[in-house]
Parts: sequence; structure tokens; C-alpha cells
Amino acid sequence: MKKAAVIILNFNGEKDTVSCLQSVAKIDTGGLDVSIIVVDNGSKEGSAQYVQKHAKDIDFGKIHFELLKTGKNLGFAGGNNVGFKHALENGNDYITILNNDTLVDEKFLTELVRVLDSESKIGIVGPKIYFAKGFEYHRDRYSDKEKGKVFWYAGGIMDWDNVVGKHRGVDEVDHGQFDKIEETDFVSGCCMMIKKEALEKVGLFDEKYFLYYEENDLNQRVRKAGYKIIYAPKAVIWHLNARSAGGSGSVLQDYFIARNRMKFGMTYASFRTKLALLRESLRILKSGRQWQKTGIRDYYLQKFGKGSFEV
Repeated sequence: MKKAAVIILNFNGEKDTVSCLQSVAKIDTGGLDVSIIVVDNGSKEGSAQYVQKHAKDIDFGKIHFELLKTGKNLGFAGGNNVGFKHALENGNDYITILNNDTLVDEKFLTELVRVLDSESKIGIVGPKIYFAKGFEYHRDRYSDKEKGKVFWYAGGIMDWDNVVGKHRGVDEVDHGQFDKIEETDFVSGCCMMIKKEALEKVGLFDEKYFLYYEENDLNQRVRKAGYKIIYAPKAVIWHLNARSAGGSGSVLQDYFIARNRMKFGMTYASFRTKLALLRESLRILKSGRQWQKTGIRDYYLQKFGKGSFEV
């Protein structure tokens, strides 16, 4: 029997985590030996205990549940790496990271596995992701019937000229326009399934990123190793957008995106784009927002991990 692990990172998001667990507990396992691994990433006192207590009331059926504690905040990269290592040590063939602020369709795991197994050279697959109902960017734009069917992610598009990853279909209502299995530039770290052999070949998340761009860095390494990155539309989840990061446009995002975009771009972009990034970084140092400036400064100082941002 093949084994599949679902890693859910908890950082002071215990209520979201429990809701996510209640959703994942209902999935079709498709004959797989499935484990759910919650990694508590140095949450405040009581958060991990809340998850542990309420998990006891969830009927997981044949699914195994585990709670690991990092003891400190290792960031998205480091926290998920704890889960990756545990999953690999326990012989899992398919390893999925799943944001705690998500809900899943009962077929999401089996659909990801089906696509991943359809070709030996597929290394990463990702699902169709909707905004959870009521969490759309433009809530007033949609009818009540349309809410819950608005795309958050339907494949990734990498704009290499500007070193920005974009979500295909974002804010569009699903009318079947993105229902084809196809290669994509990147799979979102909100939910990505990785083949064991691909992860063992390229390594885990680069913990220098701490938060943001680490999943795109992993996507690029997997692709460079000769694997395909695939969008699997029959696997479906819903995302309660940006709750763990304090919402879009936060100072946390200002810092980590400014710093990590430089690191990512200077690693993978073209020479021309690297020059443009350098010029842009000087403009940000002169007139950017406070935490953008700090992020750029820390990039040049090679101050990675959590850097200057207290989390």
C-alpha cells in the first residue's frame, strides 16, 4: 500500500487548523495509507494544545493524525521542512503541503495522486483553488450563487521580466474555462503535492527564504531536475485568503516579498532582468515603504531567515 502525507502548518491559527482538519478527515483515501501531520510552528501558549484537544473529537477513520512541535517559529519554509523530513522518514510516496486556512473537496487527494501517477516525469501537482465563500477580493462583484466558485488559483504564470508570480484566473468565476490538466509555471504553496523521488532529488524548501518565494524556488529546482509541474483541475480546495499573513499588503509581506524577490530573481532570472532588479532595488531604498527598504537592505547584507522582522 502506498503512503500519502498531508502536512498542515499551524502558527497561532488553531481554529482555522481545526476546521481544516475536519475537512481533510472526510477525504476519500483511495486505498492509500494516509497521514495528516500538523506542525505547530512555535505558536503562542495554548494553540497546539487547542489543536490536540479538538483533534480528539474528529473522526479520522483510517487516517493517521500526528502533531509535531518545532518549539520556535521556523517560517513557512522551515516549519514545512519539519513535516517533509518526518514524512520522508516514514516512507511516504506522496507528500502534500496544505495551508491551514483551507477546506478541501473529498476527492482532492486522490485526484492529485491520479495525475501525479499518470506520467513518471511529473514532480509536482497542484489543485484548482477557489476563494472560500465570503473571502473574495471583490465580494460585491459576485452573486451568492457565484461565491465559492471564484478562482484564487487555476495555474501559475511566472512573469520573468518583473519576477512576479501570477495566479491564472484570479477573480474569475469558474465556467469551466480552466478544466484542462496542463503544465504550469508553478504550483502554489497553498497546496502542492510532491513526488517523493523529486523531493529527495532536489532537497527541501530553502530556509533562507523563511516566508514567500520558497515554494517557487522549489518549483524551479524540480523543473530544472527534469520534472514537470502540473495543474490538476479536478482536485479542488477553498482558501480563506491571507489570514495567516495578516492580510494582503501587510508590513510582513512588504519585508519578505521585497527581500526574497531579490534573492529569487538574482538566482533564476535573465541577466537583463537582474540588472532591472538592481535598479529597482535602489529606487526602493530611496523611496519605498519602511519594511520594503529593510527587506532590500537585508538582501544586500545577506541577512536571511527571519532577518530583521520579528515574528
